Amino acid sequence: MESIRDEIGFLQDLVEAVAAQFGEGCEVVLHDLTGSYESTIAAIANGHVTGRKVGDPGTNLGLELLRGTEANGNKYNYLTQTKDGRVLRSTSMYMKNRKGDVIGALCINYDITSLMVAEKTLQTLTQGGSRGIVNETFVSNVSDLLDALIQEAQEQIGKPVAVMTKEDKRNMIGLLDRKGAFLIKKGGEKIGAYLNISKYTLYSYLEESKQ
Repeated sequence: MESIRDEIGFLQDLVEAVAAQFGEGCEVVLHDLTGSYESTIAAIANGHVTGRKVGDPGTNLGLELLRGTEANGNKYNYLTQTKDGRVLRSTSMYMKNRKGDVIGALCINYDITSLMVAEKTLQTLTQGGSRGIVNETFVSNVSDLLDALIQEAQEQIGKPVAVMTKEDKRNMIGLLDRKGAFLIKKGGEKIGAYLNISKYTLYSYLEESKQ
């Protein structure tokens, strides 16, 4: 399969079938990763779980895989959290063409919040809390995803921009690069403006961070 469009009928049916099997709390998403990251969702069932729809962007995990930060992007049965605090049990599986290039992804996000509320009395219904939380950001537009990546990187640096040193800014740019932020259209412009540095300085720091 060179493109998910080659099997789009089957894949759309698969999305609907998995969602129907597990009910309205199970979101199933098909991503086309061969075009712009601003619009990767080609099919989705139960999009109310994360508030997304066809035409919305992928998450930070997909960016890391496309950037090469993650060698094998497949993740199974991990926990993540929505912006409004609901906990999801998720699986992300990536599809590749004959050359080994990533062309798409099938993702399942099952809302287990109500089960976790009942966990104290019905512990057999939920497992995996010890696996930890994977930081995955669900957004309806790619600008929000970039904002989330910038905030996460600043939290890791631990300083407001006003008191950051050159080294701090270079380290933050390196963090954002590894997260795939520069793959987002006009990502460099927004990052440069946030750090109050010129385009030349931004890409100079970017090269230094890679070294």
